[in-house]
Amino acid sequence: MPSTCDYKTAAELLAICESEKISIAELAIRREIAISGSQREEIFGKMRTLYRTMRDSVKRGLEISNASASGLSGGDARKILDYAGSGNSLLGADLTRLAAYGYAVLENNAQFGKIVATPTAGSSGIVPACLTVLEETRGISEDALTTALFTASGVGVLIAANAFFAGAQGGCQAEVGSASAIAAAAVVEALGGSPQTACAAGTFALINTLGLVCDPIGGFVEVPCVSRNGMFAVHSYLAATLAFVGISPRVTLDDAIFAMRDIGRRMPAELRETSKGGLAISPSACARCPTTKSHH
Repeated sequence: MPSTCDYKTAAELLAICESEKISIAELAIRREIAISGSQREEIFGKMRTLYRTMRDSVKRGLEISNASASGLSGGDARKILDYAGSGNSLLGADLTRLAAYGYAVLENNAQFGKIVATPTAGSSGIVPACLTVLEETRGISEDALTTALFTASGVGVLIAANAFFAGAQGGCQAEVGSASAIAAAAVVEALGGSPQTACAAGTFALINTLGLVCDPIGGFVEVPCVSRNGMFAVHSYLAATLAFVGISPRVTLDDAIFAMRDIGRRMPAELRETSKGGLAISPSACARCPTTKSHH
C-alpha cells in the first residue's frame, strides 16, 4: 500500500503501520495533521489537555460521597478504592483500583462534573481508568499516555467509519464495547506493544461485549452504566493481557466491528437506550425509579 495516512479498515491501518514502521498512535497523529492542517505540537497539546481532564474526572469522582439527583449513584467509587487499599482485595489492589476509577468518572458525570466522552458520556470512564492506573502503577509518563490516547482515537476511527458509538443505534456494545476496545489497544501501545498486538487486544475486548444492550434505569446514565464502566475497564486490561501473551482472537478487528454493527441493527429498539426493555422495566427498577413505571 502506498504511503498515506488515510484508512477505513483495520487491515488498511495495519498495512500502513507495517509499511511506514510506525505505531497506530503515530498514524493517528499524521492523519489529524492532514485533516486539520494543524501543527503536531498543537494537536499533541490538545490531546494532553484531554488526558489531564480525564485524570481530573477520576479524582473528582473519587471525592463524591453524596447521592446523585436521581439517587441511583454516588459514593461507590470511593468504597471500591478503599477496598483496593485494604490488603484483602479479591482482584488485587491494581485491578480493584481500576474498577474504582471507572466508577469515579461516571459518578462524576452523574453529578454534572466535567468528563471527556470517550467515545460517549455513558462509556467515558473506561479509557481514563485504564490510562490513569498505568500512570500510577507503571510510572508511564504523561506524554506517553497522551500518545496512547492517539492509539485509542486511531482505533476509534475504524469503529466510527464502519459501525457506531451511540447506544441508541447499537446498544451498549457500541458504547462500552467500543470504549473497552480502544482502551485495550491504547494500553498495549502504552506498554510498547505492536500495532498488531493492539488490534488483537481491541478485538478481544469487542468480541466479548457483542450483544450488550442499552437498558438504563429511568433513562439515566447511571444503572447499569456506572458499574459497566468499572467492570469493563478491568475487561480492557484482560483483553490487553490476552493479546500480549500471544493468544489470537481468531477473527479480525474488522470482522468484530462489522459483527457489532450487524448485531446493533438487529437489536430491538426497546434495548437501544429507550428504557423500554431489559433492566429498565424490571420490577425492582420500576419500584426504585418512578420514571420507569409507565413502561412496566
